[in-house]
Amino acid sequence: MASLKDMRVRIGATKATQKITKAMQMVAASKLRRAQTTAEAARPFAERMGRVLGRIAGSVSDVSAAPKLLSGTGSDRVHLLLVCTGERGLCGPFNSAIVRLARERANALTAEGKEIKIFCVGRKGAEQLKRNFEKQIIETIELRSVRQIGFINAEDVAKRIIALYEEGAFDVCTLFFSRFKSVIAQIPTAEQIIPAQIPEEEANGAGGSYEFEPEQDELLEELLPRNVAVQILHALLENNASFYGAQMSAMDNATRNAGEMIRKQTLAYNRTRQAMITKELIEIISGAEAV
Repeated sequence: MASLKDMRVRIGATKATQKITKAMQMVAASKLRRAQTTAEAARPFAERMGRVLGRIAGSVSDVSAAPKLLSGTGSDRVHLLLVCTGERGLCGPFNSAIVRLARERANALTAEGKEIKIFCVGRKGAEQLKRNFEKQIIETIELRSVRQIGFINAEDVAKRIIALYEEGAFDVCTLFFSRFKSVIAQIPTAEQIIPAQIPEEEANGAGGSYEFEPEQDELLEELLPRNVAVQILHALLENNASFYGAQMSAMDNATRNAGEMIRKQTLAYNRTRQAMITKELIEIISGAEAV
């Protein structure tokens, strides 16, 4: 049985841990509101970009003559998985949920005889995927030094992805991230960004006919690379909000669990201390009676 001193040390350590988790919860809560507002503001822009591309692509007579970012390479043998995760842990299942979705897709593609390559944005995703797909990871980008995620970060990733595509390194690129829904709900999501996925109603011309200036081909050459960067920025912002939401929830649970541990440890300490006092009193009374 642990001594009273050991039990006091254990209670003190648990209280110190509780203070840390409470502080992390408050920090995550303070950062969540701004991250959530930014992510929600980026959603309409990303959706509208897809609609605009759909209208332009719907007016192109020969899709096969369109830029490769829209028409594709004509094959789907090599798949690139662009996995976006966080740089830090202590956020519950946030990182592991994204990695699990990417791992399931990778295993399914491998079973179909496809070749997979993995591009990681975020240290935690790379660390987990290395256990099973170390040889398939072609590059990892860490954003630990970035204080605030902006378009420049997404554009840098997009340029590297597009350069690989133009070199013929892959045929299809799928983006993996976590869509923010609420503090307790983050949805792992997979979206194909290369070749660009055009909404069916826009591709069929349901939105009406349009005249474009300059010509459609020139617009597509300019907008398609920007669309890749916009979708990556959207994913990074959604991930940022999801991370703080998951961390806030995880630290709240940790604080509650620490409080429960302190209650149990204090109860055990008091019982042990009372037992020792009772034992000493019995020894004193027995000694007095013997005299």
